Order: sequence, then C-alpha cells, then structure tokens
Amino acid sequence: MAKTVPYAEQGGAHRLPVVIALLGGIVLVLWQVAVWTRSNELGLLQRSLELNLSRYTLSLKSELEKYRNLPALLARDRSFKELLYSPDDSIVVATLNNYLADVGRITGASDIYLMSPAGDTLAASNWNQQNSFVGKNFIYRPYFTQAMSGRAGQYFGLGSTSRKRGYYFSHPVFTADKVVGVVVVKIDLNDIEEQWNDDLTDLLVTDVDDIIFISTRQAWKFKSLKQLSASDLKRIVGSLRYADQDLTSLPITRREKIGSDVELVTLLEGADATAERSLERISGSRYMLVRQPLPEAELNVVALARLSQVSARVWGAVVLTAVVLTVLVLLGLFLLLRQKIVHERRRFKEQANRALELSEARVRAVIDNTQAGLITLDAQGRIESFNPTAEALFGYAAEQIASRYFSVLIAPPDRPVCWRTITEPMDLPVDAQVPVIEAQARRQNAELFPIELTLVAVWYHGERKFIVTIHDMTERKQYEQSLREARDFLEQRVQERTQELLGANNRLRSEIEQHNNTQEALIQTAKLAVLGELSAGINHELNQPMTAIRAYADNARQYLELKRMDRVQENLLEISGLTERMAKIISPLKVFSRKSSGQAEPVALKAVRKGAMSILYGRLHAEQVSIIWAEQVDEVLVMGDMVRLEQVMVNLLSNAIQAMHGCASKRIEIDCQLQPGKVYLSIRDHGPGIDPAEQGRVFEPFYTTKSAGEGLGLGLSISKRIVESLGGELSAGNHPDGGACFRLCLQLV
Repeated sequence: MAKTVPYAEQGGAHRLPVVIALLGGIVLVLWQVAVWTRSNELGLLQRSLELNLSRYTLSLKSELEKYRNLPALLARDRSFKELLYSPDDSIVVATLNNYLADVGRITGASDIYLMSPAGDTLAASNWNQQNSFVGKNFIYRPYFTQAMSGRAGQYFGLGSTSRKRGYYFSHPVFTADKVVGVVVVKIDLNDIEEQWNDDLTDLLVTDVDDIIFISTRQAWKFKSLKQLSASDLKRIVGSLRYADQDLTSLPITRREKIGSDVELVTLLEGADATAERSLERISGSRYMLVRQPLPEAELNVVALARLSQVSARVWGAVVLTAVVLTVLVLLGLFLLLRQKIVHERRRFKEQANRALELSEARVRAVIDNTQAGLITLDAQGRIESFNPTAEALFGYAAEQIASRYFSVLIAPPDRPVCWRTITEPMDLPVDAQVPVIEAQARRQNAELFPIELTLVAVWYHGERKFIVTIHDMTERKQYEQSLREARDFLEQRVQERTQELLGANNRLRSEIEQHNNTQEALIQTAKLAVLGELSAGINHELNQPMTAIRAYADNARQYLELKRMDRVQENLLEISGLTERMAKIISPLKVFSRKSSGQAEPVALKAVRKGAMSILYGRLHAEQVSIIWAEQVDEVLVMGDMVRLEQVMVNLLSNAIQAMHGCASKRIEIDCQLQPGKVYLSIRDHGPGIDPAEQGRVFEPFYTTKSAGEGLGLGLSISKRIVESLGGELSAGNHPDGGACFRLCLQLV
C-alpha cells in the first residue's frame, strides 16, 4: 500500500522561506513607516515648541524690562538720600514708606524698599504689613553687594521673610560718587506663572544652575533639571537663594540630544528622585525638552512636551499600514486555504481511523499494566474483562471468571452496597468525586481481605458499562492498627508524665513559698537590728521628756493644793506637749517595724525622706551628722513599697553614719538625677570609703566591716534584694573626691 504524503508536508518545505520573506518584508515596511513618521512628527513638534517658547520668552523678558529701570529712577529721588542721612527721623521714614507703597501700587511691583550700607531696610512699601521688611537685614543678598559696588544688580530668589518667589532689581544711591544706600524693586513671579497655561506643554524657568523656580507643574518647583554635585549643592544652599527648600533633581533616567538646545528625556512620573526603589516598577514618560537662554536675566526658559502625541501618530500610521498589508495577505491566504481544505478533509478521515485504533490499544495497555485491579462489567453486573492485577488479587484467571456476576468477588455482608450501585447508578457531575467503598473481598480460596473500590458507570457505543477499580488495603489496615496502638501508648505516657510534672510543680511552689517566708523574716530581722542600734538614742530622747513630765506633775500637785488653778493648767499643757513629742518619736519606729504589704504602688520620695529622718533623728543628733538632700527628691514619685524603701534608706544612711565614725567632717550628700522612666539617688558619705579589694563582697550576706556585736552583715544584702524586687538597682563604689557612694535606681511612676 502506497504511503499518502500529507498536503502540508508536500508544500511545507518550499512555503517556509516564502512565509519568512513575507513576514520580513512586512516588518521592514512597518519599521520604515514608523521611522519616517516619528522623524517627521518630532520635527513638527520641535518647531511648534520653539515658536511657543519664543513667545513665552518674549513675554517674560517684557515683564522684567518693565521694572529694570525703576530702581535707577527711584534712586534719584532726594527723599531717599534724606532718609539715609537721617534714618531715625520718624516723619521722613513715614513719608517715604507711604511714597513707596503708592509707587508699588501704581507700578504693580511686589515690594520696593531702601537699604542702608549696612544692609538694614530703612523703608519699604510693605511697612504696614505683618511680614514688613523694615528693620530686616539682607546684606547677604547678591543684589545688595552688586549695588554697593556701584552698579545695577539683579537676582532671583525665594524671599526669606515673605517666602514668595521674586525677581529683584537693585540700584545704588549716590552722593558725590559715593554709594550711600541701595534701592530694591521686587517682582512677584506668580502672575507670570498663572498666565502660562498650555494643556500639551509644561513651561519652566530655571536659573544658571538649572533649578526650576517657575513651573506650570507645581511638583517640579525647586527641582533641578540636572544632577547637582555636592559642591554645587553646598554653594547654592549657602547663598540662601532658596531658603530652606529641599533641592533635589527631577528623576530623569535617560537623555538623547538631538540639537544644541533640544533633548529627548525620560522622566519618572510621580517618583521621588531620592527614593530607594526598583526602577522597573516605575513607568517613565518621554518628553521633548527645548531650552531658550535669556542671558541678560541669567535665566533659561524651558518647554517640555510629552511624546505621547508623537507615539500616537506613529502607531496610527503603523496600524494603518499594517491593516492594508494584512488585507492583501489575507486575500492571498484565502485563495491558498481553499485548495488546502480539500486535501485536509481526506487526511482527517485517515487520521481519525488511525487514532481510534491507537486509542483502543492504549486503553488496553493501561488496563493491563496498572497497579490497581481493573474490572469491566456489563449492564447486568457480569464480568467482561479482568486485568492481570485483578487476577493476582483474587486468584482467578480472566477466562475462568468471565461472564460471572461481580458479587462472587465480594464477601456476602458487603454485596448489597455494590449491587445497589450497579442497579441504581447515579449520574454524577463531571467534576464530582467518585464515591469510594470499603469492603471485604473474597479470593478463589475463600480467603477474605480488605479492599477499597470505586464503581463508575460509562457509556460505550450507546450501551451502559461499569468500570471497577480495586486497591488492596491489607497493609494500610495493618498500619492503622499500629498507629492506634502507638497512640494509646503515647496517651498513657503523657498521663504519667503529666502526673510527675504536677508533683514537681507543687514541690517547686512549696519551695518558693518557703523562700519568700525566709526572705520576709530576714528583712524583719534587719529592721529589728536597726531598731536595736537606735534604741540608745531613743532611750535618751524619751528620758528627757519623762523627767520633765514628772517635774511638771509635782508642780501641778503643789499648785493644786495652793488652789493656783492657772498655774495648774499651764503645767498640764506642758505635760500634754511632752507626751505628744514622745508619740512623734515612737510613731515612725512603729511604722518601720511592721511588715510590708509586698504590693508595688506609687510612693513619694518626700515621704520616704521624712520617715527615714524621723527614725534616725536621735542617732543623727547624737553623732552630729548632717544630711544634705537634693531639692528634686520632694517632687519625685516612684513605684515601690513605702515600708521597704524606708528600710533601704535607713540601712544606707546607718552604714554611712557608721563609716564616718571618728571623722572630723560628718556630712552625707544625697543627689537626685532624673532620666526617662527612672530616677537615680546617690548617697555619698565623707568617710574612708570602701576598700577596692572588698567592693565585690559588699552585698554578700553576713559580710560586715563592723566590730563583733555591732551588726549581722545582712543590711546591704537585704537592701539589694528589696530594690531588685521593686524593679530597681543598687550598686556601690567610691566617690572620686573621697568617701563611699551608693547608687540607687528606681522606676518612675
């Protein structure tokens, strides 16, 4: 049988070069059209911009020329010289201020003012306004230095007082060939900017550094058309021309020079030139930039027009050409397709027959080689085919099981489910999941094993058939059983471990409670130790009023016998005062001795100071020790516990008093420093200080430098624990000028 060569293969070999040549020709024609159209449109756009730019330049030049000679004319006025020689004459100042205001209103100038050789403004047209120039000094402005050199000056800048853009003309005031003052006229450029309005073109005016100060687009003001070097930027900022404006360059990423003053630039729309972000995420716009210098004013007038209109016309020409070429090509293809369709119909029939044969062979190969058991059933549930995997699962040969009912392969309890699926098949949607059935299968030797099967109804040549897919689940069931056993074992271990952790947690909680009780007992012991040290002073303080009370009582009894009731009353009042004094001595000690609540709350350092001083009053008096407290202490609130903070302060002051025993100058200085969220108290004594070799042991329990019987060595250790429990810090060292210095840090409220 002769092999039929497809039509496409017959002509494909010689048509490919033709197609490539045709496409190449079309691309070349479209490219030439695009190049010619773009060149022509760019030329038209450039001529249009140059024409408009000349008109705008002429209007700017005309606006500036109106005011150029006004300063020279005003400088000849005698009243200016009169004010320069009599700057303190209020009548002359008022007359000239009104005169300048009238001139400004008539000429339309923004501001007119007279400056002294020192740069001070003596009179101004805006003398009665809030931002008046009178009294301001502009000696740093270039137009002032130009006029003081004896020549007319001109300058553009941002007003340091008015914050408005303006162009300045200046002229010197001469007296006998000597410059005695400067007349300045300022023009407001906002009117010029508002007059320039073009929907298709953006108009700019730049200075010699290409910094934009007039623009029809607000966001471009005070931007540079070029990248400024560090030296240029420093020079411009130092001149104060633009005050404190942030000078950055426009985000121009590409420049293409096509003329002496003409460029094609790519500008990133809405992008910040200083932003650090990927340029691929920002769309750039193409512009034609045309520049026309205005040298007499040291300015450049610039016009930028979007190239979108050029691109639109280029695309329009290309699309029109492409449409014409496409119509011609389609006409030729239509003729070729008519001839090709006849050959394709004949080839399609041959391919359909071959595809059907290949499909049947492919399906049979898939069924025979799949790892799942595949069985096909007829409409009554009889077996039609049995693949090799199914033969291995059930122990039946395909010929042996053919034409028998499928239920013979299923254990009796699970047969109704399978039979119901065959007799009452459901029409499932295309994307629906086929139900999976778990059942017990029956081998030829009557052995049962678990399977997972899907039973799907299909139509084949108009007749309903069923495809059964079977997977052996023996290993999966064994694995699930193992998982259940492991889970049960794990749950048992978790319960045992939980009980162990609960017991350990209870023991830890008990130990923490014992530790807290021990710490509280040590704190209370330290308090009582301090009270013991203070007992001698307290005894001395109480003996004096008690002796006096006894004397006053004896006197009162004698006066009572003499019926001198007035004297009796005086003695009783004295006794009452003495008992009140004794109560004040004992009251702080009662508060100091009680246990703390343990709760942190706002505490005034003023109250801590008073409590500590009350407790140590007797000892301070006996030892002749003076304590100097910082004034800030009485204004500070800290988070803490009143009783514990008193104990810490009493311990530190007691140690300081003990350290100065035998010293000539007994003085304790307490400094207070505030920092965000914290307060630092420095307690410095004027004793011998701490031995550097022993500084690391100061806060150790039972460490003391006192004689035997004078202390337990727990005061500083307990104080450090108290401060740390309140979220603070306690450290020790020596002051540079001598003496020990303890630094106490507490949390501010």
